[in-house]
Amino acid sequence: MPAKTKTAIVTGGLSGMGLAIARRLAKDGTHVFVGARRAGDAAHVAAQLGPDAGHITAEALDVQARDSVDRFVANVVAARGSVDILVNAAGIYDEAAICDHPDDIWDTQIDINLSGSFRMIRAVMPHMIDQRWGRIINIASMAAHTGMANNAAYCASKAGLLGLGRCVSLEGAEHGVTCVSISPTWVETEMLRKFIAADMAATGQTLETVRADYAKSNPQNQLVQPEEVAELAAYLASDAARAVTMSDFEINAGSPW
Repeated sequence: MPAKTKTAIVTGGLSGMGLAIARRLAKDGTHVFVGARRAGDAAHVAAQLGPDAGHITAEALDVQARDSVDRFVANVVAARGSVDILVNAAGIYDEAAICDHPDDIWDTQIDINLSGSFRMIRAVMPHMIDQRWGRIINIASMAAHTGMANNAAYCASKAGLLGLGRCVSLEGAEHGVTCVSISPTWVETEMLRKFIAADMAATGQTLETVRADYAKSNPQNQLVQPEEVAELAAYLASDAARAVTMSDFEINAGSPW
């Protein structure tokens, strides 16, 4: 009997690490559904997925809304029978000092980065438990381990993912469901490119200079690439990672920040 084709959900799967992971899982033959707010824009989806459009299904998803999350997961289950892999890669980043910290910056980052992951896990967990197999991967950050000034909301949201993952791994252990997280340092994604562009505008420095400054934040003096994160995620989502759970994997290029 041929092996079952696995089904994966990747939130935030139309950009950055999420897109790289979606492509890597699809390369292994996994049927991948990516969820993103802009997935309802056919032109945007086609531009982002390119030649992978035939291997990856994109549907609109708002991880801040339970009805959107539940509907998305229900659609995947209706199409494929269940869900085998969940990658929580949807996330945002915004800065603010603690003094006079705006409520909306705090609330939105916690709601998307942490609560959004919780909503997705809550929706897929029963299906994974029923089939006695599942892989849940949360994209955290080195910011989950090391504080950064003016980044309380982001650091708290990512640190929260580590605590959430430990609880999920315990509840899933006897059912063959694992839960882990990946904590990268700076990864060269669209988000980082926006930071670089803002720094260029503020300082008048060249792209090469600003990019090099970010790269110097680690001893390898290189920015991590999304595809490197995707390779680790592919292993963690595989049958070979059965005993790997409750762990956080730092992709830190040698720097604890």
